[in-house]
Amino acid sequence: MSFVTAVRAGTARDLLVSSRPLSWVNTAYPFAAAYFLATDRVDWRLIVGTAFFLVPYNAAMYGTNDVFDYESDLRNPRKGGVEGAVLDPAKHAAMLWFSWGSCAPFVVALVAGGPPASWAVLALSLFAVAAYSVPGLRFKERPVLDSLTSSTHFVSPAAYGLALAGWQPSAPGVGALGAFFLWGVASHAFGAVQDIVPDRDAGIASSATLFGARATVRLALVCYLGAGVLLLVAGGDARWAGLLALPYAANVAPFAALDDARSARARAGWRRFLWLNYLTGFAVTLLLIAVEFGREVGR
Repeated sequence: MSFVTAVRAGTARDLLVSSRPLSWVNTAYPFAAAYFLATDRVDWRLIVGTAFFLVPYNAAMYGTNDVFDYESDLRNPRKGGVEGAVLDPAKHAAMLWFSWGSCAPFVVALVAGGPPASWAVLALSLFAVAAYSVPGLRFKERPVLDSLTSSTHFVSPAAYGLALAGWQPSAPGVGALGAFFLWGVASHAFGAVQDIVPDRDAGIASSATLFGARATVRLALVCYLGAGVLLLVAGGDARWAGLLALPYAANVAPFAALDDARSARARAGWRRFLWLNYLTGFAVTLLLIAVEFGREVGR
């Protein structure tokens, strides 16, 4: 099957819905911000990398998930919209061809234009994307590893941006990546709470099904607060971004006493989380502008 045939067989709309357009910015923005802060320039690597992490990367991550989660997605009431497509099995092959085929030219260009260290980070990032969903690995069904892998999906674009730029590790930078990783673990764990009942009915394991709703929400709360503290103590220009962990903590706190039978109520918090990402992204953008302006004034 050729790439064009795959797009026609899958239909553009289904392929688009499956890639979760609402979440595209969550991977493209970290890469672009990290690369730009490390290089202070706009070049072809920034443009190609941002385009890659905007669409193809998300198509591979979510499209692969939708293909191999088809049976459980049929039982999940939140699938079939902005949170993922329930793909007709006849379109599964097309989805895989499209998602991974669209990645190929970007990966080739980025590998050709990046240092060896960046190759390893990119390889780890793409491995995490595949390992989360594909049979035989299915990290999404391995409690704790599921949240760690999901966090890698969102932190690795930023880490790759730094590696592509030839960044030398520093305490503030490592602290920022660590805080981002804790944020990702918290977000995945909390997102899984709403699916405890359908996941258990389908025989799917997750951090939430292992620990239960109450403990999982509290774990997410601790991770969010930990991310904020880590940013504040790491120092550097990003330290004030630690305050942005507070809205996330406030979002999950009302569900800290939730029991498994009522776990679906966490969906209200998850919906707020999706939009909270945009507000936080706006705040981070203002912070980055302020930092860049301060650099210009100091020159």
